[in-house]
Amino acid sequence: MTASVLQINAERLHRRIADLGAVGAIEGGGCARLALTDADRAGRDLVCGWMRELGLSVSVDAIGNAVGVRAGRGNGPAVMTGSHIDTVRTGGRYDGNLGVLAGLEVIASLNDAGIETEHPLAVAFFTNEEGARFAPDMMGSLVFTGALPLAEALQTQGIDGSTVGAELARIGYAGSAPTPAAAPHAFVELHVEQGPVLDREGIEIGVVESVQGISWTEIEILGTSNHAGTTPMALRRDAGWAAGSIINFVRELAQEFGGDQVATVGRIEFFPNLVNVVPNRAVLTVDLRNTDEALLQRAEAQLAAHLDALRDAEKVDINTRTLARFAPVPFAPAMCDRIERHARVQGLRTRRMPSGAGHDAQMLAAVCPTAMIFVPSVDGISHNVREFTHPQHIEAGANVLLAVLCELAGTVPPAGEPA
Repeated sequence: MTASVLQINAERLHRRIADLGAVGAIEGGGCARLALTDADRAGRDLVCGWMRELGLSVSVDAIGNAVGVRAGRGNGPAVMTGSHIDTVRTGGRYDGNLGVLAGLEVIASLNDAGIETEHPLAVAFFTNEEGARFAPDMMGSLVFTGALPLAEALQTQGIDGSTVGAELARIGYAGSAPTPAAAPHAFVELHVEQGPVLDREGIEIGVVESVQGISWTEIEILGTSNHAGTTPMALRRDAGWAAGSIINFVRELAQEFGGDQVATVGRIEFFPNLVNVVPNRAVLTVDLRNTDEALLQRAEAQLAAHLDALRDAEKVDINTRTLARFAPVPFAPAMCDRIERHARVQGLRTRRMPSGAGHDAQMLAAVCPTAMIFVPSVDGISHNVREFTHPQHIEAGANVLLAVLCELAGTVPPAGEPA
């Protein structure tokens, strides 16, 4: 069977998705595999085992990124695919996992057909893509590409007080492969959209042209604890009220900007967190995103100005810490064209679009030609146990990935078949 008519084994791919989804399973059908937890280790063990069963040479680097390589006829850089297998605490079965497991299915399909490639093919999963336990997100791919020093990443403290280096050692995934790694020949990531556009428009394949910029800020507000019943409103230094003002401000900011601007307060803590005490401390996070770097900088400036005004008006102290900051990333136009062409050859409808979420692909784009393939998320739900992508869309996306990787790697027909 030639690569031009090769199809993935959908049943095998769905089975692997279900098997990995059972690791760290939570009520409702989702997964909780925060980075470098015991559940993450179990997921890593399972996926690395599948890599070895497929005959891949598996290496793990010092930040825990795992790469399985299928040899090609040549010894040059590999054509790489992959994503991540860590999840948020209320994650679904498809976010990240699909990209890794579809990559393994590509390898399995080539093995079944006896097809070689000129370039090696690699499947990778990157550490701590979500950033839910350790900030920043995309940590593994940042170290992989040299954008984040390894020593800095290993010293990162998580939300539970643990450090990346200690947890990597504890779960046995502090590897020896060097970082930064050699740049791949190209990188393609298959991912669920995590948004509603493809599902609402009835389109099977999203051709992702860019990833929007991301700005994460942690804000600490310091006021004065006092009795909730006896302290006059005008005499309060209320950290809780100040936090509420910020929440309201970022929502209004996004509405004012319109377009692709989004803004979220995703985490908040009050201290001492008692019903009858004015909070003396509040800590919250602000997540700003935009496809336009100039607009994202403008949103950041307006948030900073609001914090200054709040500090003066409410007589509170405000400290900020940048958790993550990534500029918008365009993908290689030729790679996007290739994805669109193969999708249309397979009779699939396509849509050019940006990604609203961050992905490892945006880090790989700095070192090699890179692009992404999206498949629909039902009702746009993700980071939620109800996350779901229809089986036919998973199969369609994996077949487009197969075709694109075969073209990039240069397939060699099995012995006895015409070239």
